[in-house]
Amino acid sequence: MPNGYPRHRKDPMVAATEPRLYCVGGSLAPGDAEVDLVAPDGAPPGPWTAESGYRWCERIAASHHENFPVASRFLPTHLRPHVAAIYAFARTADDFADEPRFEGRRTQSLDAWEALLEGCYHREVQHPVFIALRDTVRAHNIPIGPLQALLTSFRMDLVKHRYGTFRELLDLCAHSANPVGQLVLLVHGHREPELHRFSDEVCSALQLANFLQDLSVDIPRGRVYLPVEDLEHFGVRTEDLLAQRPTRELAELLHFEIARVRAMFHRGRPLVRKVSPGLSMELDATWRGGMAILDRVEALGASTLVTRPTLGRGDMAGIAARSLVSFGRRFLRGDA
Repeated sequence: MPNGYPRHRKDPMVAATEPRLYCVGGSLAPGDAEVDLVAPDGAPPGPWTAESGYRWCERIAASHHENFPVASRFLPTHLRPHVAAIYAFARTADDFADEPRFEGRRTQSLDAWEALLEGCYHREVQHPVFIALRDTVRAHNIPIGPLQALLTSFRMDLVKHRYGTFRELLDLCAHSANPVGQLVLLVHGHREPELHRFSDEVCSALQLANFLQDLSVDIPRGRVYLPVEDLEHFGVRTEDLLAQRPTRELAELLHFEIARVRAMFHRGRPLVRKVSPGLSMELDATWRGGMAILDRVEALGASTLVTRPTLGRGDMAGIAARSLVSFGRRFLRGDA
C-alpha cells in the first residue's frame, strides 16, 4: 500500500462473478465503445491513478469547514482515504445544488455526476473522485443505493423549498444525511441493521441541527427548513421569517425544535460504543459537534435568524479532547 493509499486494481471491468450490487443501468459489455463523460466540476482530465485520486479527495475534505471531523486522525490510517473519497463525492454534488457558480446548470451537473457514478461501477472513469470512489466501492463491497440517494436529495433541494410536516423533513434527511452514515459504517465493515438504525438517528439529527444553524443563510435564499405545521402551531408568521425579524414566537419554536433534535441525538448515542475504536472516537466527536451547534442556536434564540452560530478551532479542539477522554474512560471500564 504505497504512500498510505489503498492498492489500485487495474482491471477495467467488474468481473461477472463479483456481487450483483455492482449491476446498475447502462453497463458496458466487453468491446463496447467507451462513453466520454464530462467532469461537471471542472476537474482536470488526468490521467488519474487511485493514489492521485485519493489525494484530490483529501484536499476537498481539508478545504471545507464542517461541524464534524472528516477522515480525521481518529480513524485508522488505511481507512481515511476511503472516507475522504465518499466525502468528496457528496461534497461536490452538494456544491452543484448550492454554489452560485453552478447557477443555471445545477440539474445538468447532477445528471453528469450520476453518469460518472454509474460508470465507475463498471469501469475506470477518468475523474479523480470516481477513480478513488471505485477503489473504495470495490474494497468494501459498497452498493450504489446510498450514493444515488444522496444525488436524489440534492435534486429534491432544487425544487422543494418548504416542508409541510416534520415527516417530510425526515424524508429529506433519509436521502441527504442517513446514506452518509451508512456508507461510513460499510467502510468500517459494520453491516448490522441495529447499528444502521442508530446511525440514521444521529445523521438525521446532524442534518436538522445544520438546518437550524443555517436559518440566516437559507431563508434569504427562499429555503425554509422549519415545518409549516410547526410554524402555524407556534404562530410564527412567514413575513417575519422573510424579513429576518426575531420574535418571541420564533424563540419558542426553536426551543421546541432543539429539544426534538437533542432527543434524536440521544436515541442514536449507543452507536458510539458499539463500533470499532477509531470510528467510536470519530462518531463521539461528531455527536458532540452536533450537540454543540444546538447549544449555540439555543444561546442565540430567535437571533439565529440574522446571525449564524459557528464552532471555532478552539471549540473543535475541545470536542476532540473530550472525545479522547470519554473513550479512555470507556476503555478502562471495558466498554470500548
